[in-house]
Amino acid sequence: MSSLQFNSLLLDISNQLTEKQLEDLKFLCGDMLGKRELEKISSGVRLFLLLTERRKLGADNTDCLSRFLTQIQRQDLAERLESFESFESQAEASDDLPDKEERDKLGIATEVIVENLGRNWRKLGRRLGLTEVKIDSVSKRHPTDLEETTRELLKEWRRSRGAQARTQELIQALRTCMLNRTADQVEDSLPSC
Repeated sequence: MSSLQFNSLLLDISNQLTEKQLEDLKFLCGDMLGKRELEKISSGVRLFLLLTERRKLGADNTDCLSRFLTQIQRQDLAERLESFESFESQAEASDDLPDKEERDKLGIATEVIVENLGRNWRKLGRRLGLTEVKIDSVSKRHPTDLEETTRELLKEWRRSRGAQARTQELIQALRTCMLNRTADQVEDSLPSC
């Protein structure tokens, strides 16, 4: 079923591409596909099929196409692709949540980080392993509100980590980014064990 849903999404994306956007995508894929293959491509479906055959695209591997869609100014389609991948990973692990104690700690840590992080949210996102496409997507959702951007970033991180999300990982990432004051504030706000 997942494969059918993914192919359906790709078909829909293909149908929304203009001829110019398809040409731009083909140009961006030039290093992955040969010139002859590029010349044969007349639709997004054919392009996506070739990318899939080359293992550059799949239901669990959408970063490359998302990045290309963003570069041709189709952030809307890139977000749909990311949402599908995010939905798929959530569906695979619906019970994949940290225990209640860890969720409570993560909630406290999130609030402290939201209040104190400021402009360093991108650096933290990269350190937490989020892709540039996801970081850009978060940025576009709240372009002028740093607190909401940070909250959204941490929500994406928690979603990507599932049951593996740990407060200690957040603290370590803050320290690696040289945000020791914020890391200290998180540690001070957590209940003692």
